[in-house]
Amino acid sequence: MNFKELPNGMCDGFVVLRKCEEKTTKNGSTYLDLIIGDKDGEMSAKLWDYKGESGLFEQGMIVKIRGSIEQYNSKDQFRVSQIRPVNDSDVYNMSDIVPTSDIGGEVLFDMMINKVNAFKNDNLKRIVLDIITERKELMIKFPAALKLHHAMLGGLMYHTMSIVKTAEAVCRVYPNINRELLVAGAILHDVAKTWELEESKTGLAKGYTAKGELIGHLVKGAMIVDETAKKLGIDCEEVTLLEHMMISHHGVPEFGSAVRPMFLEAIVLSKLDDLDATIFEVNSATSKVEPHAFTDRQWALDNRKLYNHGLSDTEHRVNFDGND
Repeated sequence: MNFKELPNGMCDGFVVLRKCEEKTTKNGSTYLDLIIGDKDGEMSAKLWDYKGESGLFEQGMIVKIRGSIEQYNSKDQFRVSQIRPVNDSDVYNMSDIVPTSDIGGEVLFDMMINKVNAFKNDNLKRIVLDIITERKELMIKFPAALKLHHAMLGGLMYHTMSIVKTAEAVCRVYPNINRELLVAGAILHDVAKTWELEESKTGLAKGYTAKGELIGHLVKGAMIVDETAKKLGIDCEEVTLLEHMMISHHGVPEFGSAVRPMFLEAIVLSKLDDLDATIFEVNSATSKVEPHAFTDRQWALDNRKLYNHGLSDTEHRVNFDGND
């Protein structure tokens, strides 16, 4: 993590509280059980004998913290000596504290709009443009997930456009795929995450909304398509196809799909969604270890250890400039 080392052997810096709970020891004293993080990672932290105001600190808050790094169960743990919420006089960069897309969401959104404007299928063009322009401000800044792939500022657009670019490349290899239908599905597949996830003060997600938990972004995405088509007076099979792509893009019921993908473009979308998430997760994990070393077990990837062979750059980047 990006801490400043102090002459007395301690260190300090600005972090986000990814977890913050007040707990009680066996002898009755209160302590804060924390997970602190910045763009470089996270670690557990403890503030023992906490005598401050209850509720002063909460998940998602940015704080200035000082203390020392100790070992607990062979892992780093931060022992907090001082902590306070940031104030207006503090100087820090949000991009140092929370993960941020290296390409701005606004730039990627404009690229996406240009692609949709070039659609020849007028029904797909009208539906997609209406949905994304209405949600532009949220789409350009939202993360794509709570904790896993693309859980960063602008992550939703980064994930979306990564799939769009890959979809276009696949369509050049397999021209029997309907490119506009696949791209439309790729653009819309996670649009309801702007409704499903609850935004924190940092711009990242701090949890799921109640409706997000009860309904989820797959079903809500299909509902948005249906509502938009009715509003625009569009009644055609493309509406049903898009709805199916929304509710099936996680592939199998175990991962939240209402049905399995049942036509070519829906199947390809599901595979590309999983591929992009997997590449991001692998890069993220292997970037944290030296070449020729293994990661810890990654529960999101079948609890596998991953090997950094050192033959390629583990930093996650996507070529968005059009030169494939």
